Amino acid sequence: MDARTFSQFREFIYQKSGISLRAGKESLVSARMAKRMRALNIDTYKEYLNYVRADATGEELVQMIDAISTNVTSFYRESQHFEVLGSLLSKWYDGGQRRFRIWCAAASSGEEPYTLAITVREALAAGDVNARILATDISTRVLKKCLVGVYDDEKVAPVAPSLRDRYFTMKCEEGRRLCEVKPTLRQLLLFRRLNLSETPFPMKGPLDVIFCRNVMIYFDKVVRARLLAEFRRLLKPGGYLMVGHAESLTGMMSTFQSVQASVYVNVGHRKRHRALNGECER
Repeated sequence: MDARTFSQFREFIYQKSGISLRAGKESLVSARMAKRMRALNIDTYKEYLNYVRADATGEELVQMIDAISTNVTSFYRESQHFEVLGSLLSKWYDGGQRRFRIWCAAASSGEEPYTLAITVREALAAGDVNARILATDISTRVLKKCLVGVYDDEKVAPVAPSLRDRYFTMKCEEGRRLCEVKPTLRQLLLFRRLNLSETPFPMKGPLDVIFCRNVMIYFDKVVRARLLAEFRRLLKPGGYLMVGHAESLTGMMSTFQSVQASVYVNVGHRKRHRALNGECER
């Protein structure tokens, strides 16, 4: 891939997804685009770029973004966040809260949002609550996997056996042991396509918790700043934002206060939130 074509790919991908490809990524882009080109029987990178631009369905754009980004996910990935979430939900419930709204901003193939659903069910087991989880992703391909909600047995291995029995139905198909998500988890979730680079988002809030993990590493400071501004708008004062362990908001926005590594609380303009104990001062 020559420098000019790589520049055109960079510009197009940034425009459509907010993903910022640094200089020096020519080999990565070349290799990942080549797989799609072989599948489509396209000979040159320029032809492939023109093909994606001309595709009115947007399906090939999804394939391109999937090829560039890495959909690495698992049940209970970075498990500390789910422990924090469980503690928060229990504390808010004990304080009288009965309505709970959570957003999983990068659903990928569903392991994270279904782990969130398990955490909600376990923390709010009393049942007299109105809880919903919005799970979004830019890729319609991975959202289809979310909706199916069926995973290889080995994928569900991080889920404790007691929870697996409670929230999954075991079955075999063509010699494969599979785990299908039960309705009790599905009922909590709403899956929708959303491009995180296109703000403002069509949600009003207030949200209690946002999970946006291992996503901002793909964005430059401009896109990150817009994204954080939307998180601040949507989160209630005292609401929490979870990011990936490799990500940091240091220097990005003063209204988010660090609670612990990769866990932030929305302190708003007028309140300082004393993390996890729920006390606020004016």
